[in-house]
Amino acid sequence: MDYIHHYDSPLGGITLASDGEALKGLWFDGQKYFGSTFTPFAESVQKSLPVFEKTVQWLDIYFSGEAPDFIPPLLMQTTPFRRKVWELLLTIPYGQTMTYGEIADKIGSRNGLSMTSARAVGNAVGHNAISLIIPCHRVLGAGGKLTGYAGGIDKKIWLLEMEKGNQLSGL
Repeated sequence: MDYIHHYDSPLGGITLASDGEALKGLWFDGQKYFGSTFTPFAESVQKSLPVFEKTVQWLDIYFSGEAPDFIPPLLMQTTPFRRKVWELLLTIPYGQTMTYGEIADKIGSRNGLSMTSARAVGNAVGHNAISLIIPCHRVLGAGGKLTGYAGGIDKKIWLLEMEKGNQLSGL
């Protein structure tokens, strides 16, 4: 059984999903690949859980413009390659960015490969099921170019600006 919880953020509604112990999904409502790791809503139950309380605490801190100093328990239900990419995303510091190419180079060197495809990394980043906490919004294209974001490029810009400490208005 999957459990869901809703959170109202400055950027709109967010849906959280859990197996009852760990967070397995965090999506802006309606984003691309929404709900990719949980059963359909008809089989999901809205419930208060400690992992949701911890995640809401994380989100409250984050949206106040601060870097949370903890990560709620996560359950990454994905392929081994995507897991490696998502784990690397967790190392990108608040307010900083990396490019798809830099991530591909790091993944390649960790696996003893001379090359890993930036396109494969882009696919893994795009399918991140735990947005914000696994900070896929901090990934940029070659030369620091803003590229797509499953939650919408407008949200990506807002999040990056917020992390830099710039004053923002609502979308």
